[in-house]
Amino acid sequence: MSHAGQVTTTAAVPPVAKETLWGGRYRATTGGLVLLVTLVAFEAMSVGTAMPTMVADLGGQALYSWPFTAFLAASVVGTVLSGRVADTRGPRLPLLAGPVFFAAGLLVAGFAPTMELLLAGRVLQGLGGGIQIVALYALVGLVYPESTRPAVFGVISAAWVLPALVGPVVAGLLTEHASWRWVFLGLAPFVALGIGLLVPMLRRLPESEPTPLVRRWLIAAAVAAAAGLSALTWAAQHPSLVTALLAAGGLLVLAPALRTLLPAGTLRAARGLPSVVLARGLLTGSFFAVEAYLPLTLTAVHGTSPALAGLPLTVGALGWSGAAAWQGRHPDIARHRLMRAGFLIIAAGLAGTTVGAFAAAPFWLVLPFWIAAGAGMGLAMPSVSVRLLELSPASDRGFNSAAMQIWDMLLSAACIGFGGVLLLTVASAAAPAPAVITLNVLMAGLALLGAVLAARTAGPPPGD
Repeated sequence: MSHAGQVTTTAAVPPVAKETLWGGRYRATTGGLVLLVTLVAFEAMSVGTAMPTMVADLGGQALYSWPFTAFLAASVVGTVLSGRVADTRGPRLPLLAGPVFFAAGLLVAGFAPTMELLLAGRVLQGLGGGIQIVALYALVGLVYPESTRPAVFGVISAAWVLPALVGPVVAGLLTEHASWRWVFLGLAPFVALGIGLLVPMLRRLPESEPTPLVRRWLIAAAVAAAAGLSALTWAAQHPSLVTALLAAGGLLVLAPALRTLLPAGTLRAARGLPSVVLARGLLTGSFFAVEAYLPLTLTAVHGTSPALAGLPLTVGALGWSGAAAWQGRHPDIARHRLMRAGFLIIAAGLAGTTVGAFAAAPFWLVLPFWIAAGAGMGLAMPSVSVRLLELSPASDRGFNSAAMQIWDMLLSAACIGFGGVLLLTVASAAAPAPAVITLNVLMAGLALLGAVLAARTAGPPPGD
């Protein structure tokens, strides 16, 4: 089956079924991939802990939310740029450029004498992170045999666990006992190591013939999407009636951009690839919206310490890691079935976590429910990624991977922002129970919708 703009490539490495991800020719590539994902995850999980100190040190209290917003907006542009280059010239250039931009951003932010330079560093970090994550997806599709991809994406999913467990703690210790600057500077040498691990495989990639562009408005759409997502994120971080209007304006900007950035049929759950992309947003939106308000619920309703309030997030990360590893050892199970199972488990976990909103119940009752929710994510998230590659022709892997990341960010921002609106209108930070109950039930319903739609992700790959 021919596709316009297809990159002419062959598999860089002949599949060897008996080799593992950590053995033989795949060892260095897997190590580099995991390291680069871990570094982006560590930055995402830890920078919030150091942010109060760094903005105070730089006199940027009035711009407190902008380091997060700048990172997000640049990530959107980076994902689209990376997808375009990967589809037209292959993943080698973005796999080298992404980590370089990310490392440059770490250095600029780490040495920043002003808030403006800190923001510039965050833009570079977001751009680099967006570029490299899409290129890594393209690399998985090019290098690893299909039978190993569930394990690869399970490893990628698990790469977020250690940063989730130790990132905030390490960032807090560095900020308190050394300097917040080491939250950035301490990661830079490891980026160079990650690039070094990937270089041998990148040298063996076949040359890709430059091909004509088939989607000519992607960059303009990416800029519009970055503006819209920034508005949604700002509204989520500053919930008020005014920012609710800002969020509505952001959605108006996003609507035409998404027609260009997403596969046709995504918003109407068309069978196959569009439903796979849609499923990713439903997963992250429902899960992270509930997670965002879980610590607040435990501290406000049960009076727990910040450490105890963060305990569910830790055990949830462990459930996610364990389930991701399990699905990687069972590549024979149909991915749409694992997606459906994951969505159902997530729905049960999100609904059960509502128990934390009732003062009469002990706070620890949320733990088994959040472990379950994490396990559901561990089953479903890698399965979505595997299915995306199965349904993507080589010429569209970059575009489709970028679309999945953008939809992921959009639904997460929208659902978290919706929780903020609920908190403002029907509850308060001091008494969040009415908002939390409403949010959890609605997000569980969103997960059930995902379970229903999971069957629409089944089907043969392109050309079959």
